[in-house]
Amino acid sequence: MALILREGDYVPDGQGGFRQATGAEELLERVLWKLTIRRGSFPLLPELGSGLHLLGRAAPAEREALAGQYVAQALAEEEVSVTGVELSQEGQQARVVVRLDWKGQELTATVEVGGLA
Repeated sequence: MALILREGDYVPDGQGGFRQATGAEELLERVLWKLTIRRGSFPLLPELGSGLHLLGRAAPAEREALAGQYVAQALAEEEVSVTGVELSQEGQQARVVVRLDWKGQELTATVEVGGLA
């Protein structure tokens, strides 16, 4: 089981504790966590995280392909298949929608990325 995080805070369960995730919800929590951490930001775990924050350095035409590479790299150790990555940009913000297959179940994770020009 994993505790659920939203915007850096644990989600309260209304009973003095925190919400916990199991099964597919637990996997999605791990996926979102790995996709939002900047790869290399933890010195003891340099492979943890994604390079999605680097999308702003790439040419706009290359960003969707790079997003797919960064997602695959971040989730390589998870028991999940990435079936699709879609990138949509509005101004300096982008939304990355990741489609996953986990034990025959289709899951979707959405991550916001800033700093794009």
